[in-house]
Amino acid sequence: MKKIGVISDTHGKVLEGGFIKFLNACDEIWHAGDIGNNRVIENLELIKPVKAVFGNIDGPEIRYKWPEHQEFICEAVNVLITHIGGRPGKYDPSVRTLLKSKSPDLFICGHSHILKVQYDKSHEFLYLNPGAAGNSGFHRVRTAVRFQVDGDDIKDMEIYEVKR
Repeated sequence: MKKIGVISDTHGKVLEGGFIKFLNACDEIWHAGDIGNNRVIENLELIKPVKAVFGNIDGPEIRYKWPEHQEFICEAVNVLITHIGGRPGKYDPSVRTLLKSKSPDLFICGHSHILKVQYDKSHEFLYLNPGAAGNSGFHRVRTAVRFQVDGDDIKDMEIYEVKR
């Protein structure tokens, strides 16, 4: 069993306080893009191992280290992470083919700054957007998500939120 923390859209904001405590309880941290700078990742790596993808605001130093898409197995769950993914029923054209070819059990994306967790019956996967953990953007609440992966079971979803 693994406990996973998921964040996105930090936009260079190094996380502090409650975010650190929330993520410290995890085995891994996954970042769904718009990291902002290497300091963000370096600080996250002091807490737990990190998997990440680059986002549309990320420059060459982030794009050099992190891919556009991450696909991997966590326990028995096929995970696909990208930054710009859209949402159930309105996936970004750039990922529609990827979703069909990779057939994930868990699809994670960022970009919208809107926290959303929904089972997509048409693709048979759990869609997760952790919202935005940084201060840049229109969102009024900074968010992160935490859950457990036990075999092929994704369970015990928790949300951390703090006003900007």
